Amino acid sequence: MIRTISINEFFLLPESVPLADVRTPAEFAHGHIPGAFNLPLFSNEERVLVGTTYKQVGREEAILLGFDLTGSKWSGFIKHALEVAPGKKIAVHCWRGGMRSRAMAWALNLYGFEVYLIEGGYKSFRRFALNQFLQPMELLIMGGRTGSGKTKILHELALLGEQVVDLEDLAQHQGSSYGTMNKMIQPSQEQFENNLAFQLKDINRAKRLWVEDESRNIGKVTIPTPFFNQMARASLIDIHVELEQRVRVLILEYGSLDKDFLTACTNRIHKRLGPLQTKQAIEAINEGRIAEFIRIVLVYYDKTYQKDMAKRSGEKVLRIDIISQETAENAKQILNFTNTIPATAQA
Repeated sequence: MIRTISINEFFLLPESVPLADVRTPAEFAHGHIPGAFNLPLFSNEERVLVGTTYKQVGREEAILLGFDLTGSKWSGFIKHALEVAPGKKIAVHCWRGGMRSRAMAWALNLYGFEVYLIEGGYKSFRRFALNQFLQPMELLIMGGRTGSGKTKILHELALLGEQVVDLEDLAQHQGSSYGTMNKMIQPSQEQFENNLAFQLKDINRAKRLWVEDESRNIGKVTIPTPFFNQMARASLIDIHVELEQRVRVLILEYGSLDKDFLTACTNRIHKRLGPLQTKQAIEAINEGRIAEFIRIVLVYYDKTYQKDMAKRSGEKVLRIDIISQETAENAKQILNFTNTIPATAQA
């Protein structure tokens, strides 16, 4: 059986129904629905051949070429689908619900699969995703200088039942020049948007949502403008942590990183850090004086934070001093603090 459903209807299906994206590996890598697996009907090169034939010769010739290219692949498609969906229930989509997904749905159905064909394909999901950023949300921003432990506190808030979206995790970047931590690989801009929208779709918009204070750009990806504008208008909880505590936290995070990586990242901000400070920071890195290196670059990052805070409405910035070194205690303190603030002050 083949049943055509909308993207919204797909999200209501049980999680046990896998989603097969039959576009090419290149299309899939550029951006896909989170949780989907790639079952490409054509390789990257084959799709170009079929598309060229369609434009230069005609539709029927392109279809025949498609059958020639995939003729020996069909048993492989079915075997792959069986590995992912042994219960023989599967959803399928291509770019816009055209011939590729219909051909795959036909073959899987012929073998005995119950197939859900996504109407409008990946294009319909992209419309759905972009619409998520336009919907109003009760945002509350977690602010604080570098090393304040904001991300860890957000995770603790999630354990306490709060709604949280970790933008840095979605971006695979910690927001500074050193943000990849010499190991993280950032998604494409489109995939970052998809991942964010996928989380926002399940948010209760009548309740507050915590996100960390971020610049518009997190590494190489950009927060979607409608969502970023909502972040800029929202109230910000400005957590204040003593300098030495922040230094201790950052030593644990950066102390084991490769010296060449730290040096290269420091050189990237040399114009903003200043020639003397850059020289001193790199010397500290090479000599293993990580605490001194961190204190030097924190001067720059603290100034940047203050400048960003100055752009916000004063009544929207709510300061709280953090004393404990225990993340769980800090999260409870912040939660108690925000629960005493009138809803109008948070709006």
